[in-house]
Amino acid sequence: MVADLFYYFIYPGFLFTAVIGGLIAGVDRKITARVQFRKGPPIIQPFYDFLKLLLVKETILPAKGSKITFLLAPVFAVFGASTSAILIMLPLFGINTGFQGDVIVVFYLLGIPSLAYIIGALASGNPLAAVGGSREMKLIISYELTFILIIAAIILKAGASISLYKIIEIQQSGTAFIGSVSGVLLFIAAIFCVQAKLGLVPFDMGEAETEIAEGAFIEYSGSAYALIKLTKYMLFFTLPAFIILLFLSGIQFSGIHILWSVLKLVAVVLLITLIRNTNPRLKIGQAMRFFLIWMNLLVVVAITLSYLGY
Repeated sequence: MVADLFYYFIYPGFLFTAVIGGLIAGVDRKITARVQFRKGPPIIQPFYDFLKLLLVKETILPAKGSKITFLLAPVFAVFGASTSAILIMLPLFGINTGFQGDVIVVFYLLGIPSLAYIIGALASGNPLAAVGGSREMKLIISYELTFILIIAAIILKAGASISLYKIIEIQQSGTAFIGSVSGVLLFIAAIFCVQAKLGLVPFDMGEAETEIAEGAFIEYSGSAYALIKLTKYMLFFTLPAFIILLFLSGIQFSGIHILWSVLKLVAVVLLITLIRNTNPRLKIGQAMRFFLIWMNLLVVVAITLSYLGY
């Protein structure tokens, strides 16, 4: 029991994921600044932002809307991010306990933060937040179908196993799933799904600072907004780690594999950051067509090739 609590709250769960996620968010901001020929903030700036919101800034509640729902939404977002993180990190770090989950459970848990954003936006009573929530809802409908098809393809490749431990074991005993034509196609679709889940360009229309002034989060401030920031930091580590688990045979802590594991994480994060900085924001209709038509078509082709052994 004590060990399970340690795994959930300290390592490799809540605290570990939050710290590494904050560092990754700082690196992302630093790279973004360099791409734009700016110096940028220090890498630990996300921690300053979080602590300032949590300890200094006042939490202002909207005059209209449901205040209790408004405040609970960020709490549920953190819960979804932290619970999915522990279920991903345990098999990724090779820790075997009775506290396990499978790929289907993780899929549902990763959807909780986005749903919490929508609920919080609608509970604020702000029309701009409602627009942001509406966009986020349409985006979820689009990319979640692609994401579940990717999960189905991974299950097919893993011999119909839904265990995250088994998915890693099959890859480490053979070839990483990305080492096939179908795996490459699935990896491309998965990267775009992660981009949308993180709310990064070109799929940041739910926030869209220049159009709807942070959209779904326009009414959030203080500690409530700090929890939203924390959720995003955690997902910035959890989602790339999930990609590594599904396609890149996980990570290993022996010899040269340690360096290779770090490089895999760096490569995925760098790819996400480069996509963010080299694309304009899409309209919500364009994003929906992108996932519902092109990404779904790509995944269906990948599933067919996987079934044929490619």
